[in-house]
Amino acid sequence: QVQLAELGGGLVQAGGSLRISCVDSGRSFPNYAVGWFRQAPGKERLFVAGVSWNGITSYSDSVKGRFTISRDNEKNTVYLRMNSLEPEDTAVYYCAAARQLSLVQSGQIEYWGQGTQLTVSS
Repeated sequence: QVQLAELGGGLVQAGGSLRISCVDSGRSFPNYAVGWFRQAPGKERLFVAGVSWNGITSYSDSVKGRFTISRDNEKNTVYLRMNSLEPEDTAVYYCAAARQLSLVQSGQIEYWGQGTQLTVSS
């Protein structure tokens, strides 16, 4: 069973960079596509980036070119590298897993993490 935990959120200045991680303690990651979603206060949770079990990636238009998702199946970990951060990136970031990348992209998620807060100051 997938058990997700996000690591690495925090406070960053605009223009800065940060990498957050998602670790699966259930060691089932290689069988799943994994994605990152974010939810700002008072707004809906939105897809940010996803990666299939074999490394195919997908990004929302708002982060394309600034964020990079990657995975290390041996470490049961998915990373989100975030560059050129903007105050609009401030949100709780959630890790999520589903059997296929298309399901992640459409929000049909089987497993969610608890979330990690990212705050970007101007």
